[in-house]
Amino acid sequence: MSGYNTNLAAEFYVLSMLHRLGADAALTLGNKKAVDIFLARDGRKAATIDVKGVAKKYDWPADNIRLEGRYTHFLILVSFEGEIDNPAKVPSVWIVPSQDIARYIRQYKGRKVVSRADMTSRGKSTGTTGDSYLNKSPTS
Repeated sequence: MSGYNTNLAAEFYVLSMLHRLGADAALTLGNKKAVDIFLARDGRKAATIDVKGVAKKYDWPADNIRLEGRYTHFLILVSFEGEIDNPAKVPSVWIVPSQDIARYIRQYKGRKVVSRADMTSRGKSTGTTGDSYLNKSPTS
């Protein structure tokens, strides 16, 4: 499966979960976009989501992450844990407010990534919003 298809699978997974929770959410169209999902809250407020998906236990690509730190923008990191071909397996998911993502970004050989090691070791630490990051995996 291509990286593009992996990220589409991640975007649709997140969109599906938001709708299952009763959210009013819409997928944005295009390639190389900073906003993947638009989320309407309480009929008046809005939030935006950037979804990053990986098929295996890898770091997430971060070359196009904007470090603006808006309080209404979130990154949702999805890992299919090497089981992307198995629809019965639930992926691991981290939800990170955009103002907190910079502490997890690392530069390796000309490529920026969100460090999986940092997210798994510190991913439940308290963010600037006072909320704990949400890490939902089949074993959580």
